[in-house]
Amino acid sequence: MKVIARIAELPAEERLTALLDAMPYARYLGVQAEAIGDEVLTRLPFKDELVGNPMLPAIHGGVLGTMLEATCTVQLLQATAFTRLPKTIDFQVEYLRSARPKTLFGRASLTRQGRRVANVRAELWQDERARPVAVGRGHFLLDSL
Repeated sequence: MKVIARIAELPAEERLTALLDAMPYARYLGVQAEAIGDEVLTRLPFKDELVGNPMLPAIHGGVLGTMLEATCTVQLLQATAFTRLPKTIDFQVEYLRSARPKTLFGRASLTRQGRRVANVRAELWQDERARPVAVGRGHFLLDSL
């Protein structure tokens, strides 16, 4: 908890990187983020280790799910005051098309926030935002503020 409290005190441009570093799976994959106004744009540069099906080749579905959840979490933390990472209650992924061996981009939006639970929706795309490769919806348990 002390780590997250220190992250909240960082300047905005350093906060997103520190948040992703606090999530082991996002750090391992190399997820990057930048703030654009109130929104967060996440990016996952392509690496050969991300390929799940070498016959297509396509990025592994677990990588897409992780990227969606990390995008939701970072957007949620950017939009709210926080003292610790939110806990995922549930997360649903819809795989829409194969993710080719290219950089992935993601955006999320906070659809509803209560005192204890927040609903967040995210999408991933590669070449065109209008053609997402996967979308995800999650419910997160918030720290009592």
